[in-house]
Amino acid sequence: MANVAKKVSWSGRDRDDDEDGRAGETTPLLNGTGPGAAGSGRQLTPSSFLRIGQLSNVDLNEDICELETEVPRQRPNEIPHNEKLLSLKYESLDYDNSENQLFLEEERRINHAAFRTVEIKRWVICAMIGILTGLVACFIDIVVENLAGLKYRVVKDNIDKFTAKGGLSFSLLLWATLNASVVMVGSVIVAFIEPVAAGSGIPQIKCYLNGVKIPHVVRLKTLVIKVCGVILSVVGGLAVGKEGPMIHSGSVIAAGISQGRSTSLKRDFKIFEYFRRDTEKRDFVSAGAAAGVSAAFGAPVGGVLFSLEEGASFWNQFLTWRIFFASMISTFTLNSVLSVYHGNAWDLSSPGLINFGRFDSEKMGYTIQEIPIFIFMGVVGGILGALFNALNYWLTMFRIRYIHRPCLQVVEAMLVAAVTATVGFVMIYCSRDCQPIQGSSVAYPLQLFCADGEYNSMATAFFNTPEKSVVSLFHDPPGSYNPMTLGMFTLMYFFLACWTYGLTVSAGVFIPSLLIGAAWGRLFGISLSYLTKGSIWADPGKYALMGAAAQLGGIVRMTLSLTVIMMEATGNVTYGFPIMLVLMTAKIVGDYFVEGLYDMHIQLQSVPFLHWEAPVTSHSLTAREVMSTPVTCLRRIERVGTVVDILSDTSSNHNGFPVVESNPDTTQVAGLRGLILRSQLIVLLKHKVFVERANLNLVQRRLKLKDFRDAYPRFPPIQSIHVSQDERECMIDLSEFMNPSPYTVPQEASLPRVFKLFRALGLRHLVVVDNRNEVVGMVTRKDLARYRLGKEGLEELSLAQT
Repeated sequence: MANVAKKVSWSGRDRDDDEDGRAGETTPLLNGTGPGAAGSGRQLTPSSFLRIGQLSNVDLNEDICELETEVPRQRPNEIPHNEKLLSLKYESLDYDNSENQLFLEEERRINHAAFRTVEIKRWVICAMIGILTGLVACFIDIVVENLAGLKYRVVKDNIDKFTAKGGLSFSLLLWATLNASVVMVGSVIVAFIEPVAAGSGIPQIKCYLNGVKIPHVVRLKTLVIKVCGVILSVVGGLAVGKEGPMIHSGSVIAAGISQGRSTSLKRDFKIFEYFRRDTEKRDFVSAGAAAGVSAAFGAPVGGVLFSLEEGASFWNQFLTWRIFFASMISTFTLNSVLSVYHGNAWDLSSPGLINFGRFDSEKMGYTIQEIPIFIFMGVVGGILGALFNALNYWLTMFRIRYIHRPCLQVVEAMLVAAVTATVGFVMIYCSRDCQPIQGSSVAYPLQLFCADGEYNSMATAFFNTPEKSVVSLFHDPPGSYNPMTLGMFTLMYFFLACWTYGLTVSAGVFIPSLLIGAAWGRLFGISLSYLTKGSIWADPGKYALMGAAAQLGGIVRMTLSLTVIMMEATGNVTYGFPIMLVLMTAKIVGDYFVEGLYDMHIQLQSVPFLHWEAPVTSHSLTAREVMSTPVTCLRRIERVGTVVDILSDTSSNHNGFPVVESNPDTTQVAGLRGLILRSQLIVLLKHKVFVERANLNLVQRRLKLKDFRDAYPRFPPIQSIHVSQDERECMIDLSEFMNPSPYTVPQEASLPRVFKLFRALGLRHLVVVDNRNEVVGMVTRKDLARYRLGKEGLEELSLAQT
């Protein structure tokens, strides 16, 4: 039987209200070997595939049911986890438009001018997304710069004071206490207020754009906690960056602006009502993610490619232009505001939160002999990235099992912050790498035990924000770092960053990865310079850049978008080819050992994520073996009581119901007539769109699409809708509201064909019919996602409520 123990999820709640507000609904427990599994479809007779007017669900073994009722529900000390599970609690988004009569009537009424108005609104929304994302990035950057500067000045003054007269242990205690206190606040607001704001948010946004509904992922409250959390994480000295969370922040901004209202603030501005559906919302979230990348790195083209490579399940030319427009507006807004803030309003010298600085290709060019060296660095980056991911995988498994209570998560975050400060202090204290302070760009130089006019080089890496440390490793002149300093820093920061990613704080992994790679890349360049006796081409800054690209590519496995992001951030297209070589090599080598960090965390949360292609060995499977059966169908004219009973049954959370035509005189079922969604049925019941059985010729109350859009995205739960006993006997005609042309496949269709249709069209339900057009099954996201290619060939994951 599948593992039914609940585990910590991104939402941080065992049973949470989803985006539609349907509280208390549970999902059936399925198992790949149970009687209701897709694989057992061959034993079912055609007549058993269909139930009309009642909810048919998967039967559980009686002994299992009895066992579950006898055992009291209590929180286990250890939360078991099995990577072979697929969670049933994640729902899908309705990316396929329901072309019912209401939709077609509205589209026919819209003239050419109205279509132009809608298109103009799309561009206006994209501009607003870019402006607000840029402003949020400016706010984060300015607050971090001031708070971190204040902390470093206080600690530096304290260290300078106690270096002369002894008592540096107090300085260590002050540094560790400041870090732990700040991180505690950042962890508390995430753990207790909005757990989905933890991490960078990139895996969650990837899932959202893939078509999976992650609870609370694009709420205003999530944005506020994300922004405050990432500020506190960076100021608290953790091995994190503020760039990754900008992608999540931009996505939340896009989702909110495009709807023209906020459910958190309970304000409806009555604008942009046309875009209140999942299809439009997805496109704007893609633009928000791209705007976040653009604001973080000053890379608008890289942002567009990031949305294309990492997230979007749908793409076209017009969407590309709008996303690029939002990205350009975002980086321009950030550039303008930060340039004014830094006092050089006309220079526009701050295109992103991090600027790698200008790489002079004349001094730092590369030759054909260096190509094999770059490829070797890609191999090293792939191996180190795979090691990072593997260690983080086991650490995440440990957290899922043992550190699932919010108070424990806060304590762990404080511990990591204190340990990070302690490691940094001890390494600075033990280091004797002293460099002349003249001509140095170090923001907070620590003299410690160095002579007058010198500073401790180890402090450049540890006693600074990660972004400034990366730039220092890129551009400090040769001889600025001792090889032992770089080696020790790489080793310690590697494990600190691995330990930090996955904490219950808002933080990204981009900058720590770049910092680790820049450190060992610069060390590699110094070693080459020694071997070649100081050849001019062995510039350590150039190799720091290649090492940073190799390490980041080895961890996150991005290729196309990361190449362009690195090129735009360096402002030099000359390095495009070596960066591409390094990233491709790192991805190929890393994929040989373990998958990318984001995909790994998606898998650990048991999310039904659909990749671009079906498993390569799945042609032998057909839709009949994959589909879910039996299917709950509704008649075209159905009794209200039947609809209420189906929606109220807590043993299932079916969200799509095939509509069939049934002859009341016989038990024979006619063919498929359409498909209607749970959300549509709830709106119909709420507005009492039904008539008495004796007056079927009367016209029902007319609804418009506006009524459905007003209820989006949090449709009321069925429990909140009162239907009297007399109303239960009324009849409801679904013809006007159902989608009369749902996508269907024959039961002999192969799994790859079903997968391509499902993935390319962004479907939530795919009806399986026989040769008489009678419904025999339904394919959903979970039916497809549970098949994947394992080490021993095609494997089928168990489905469980987790």
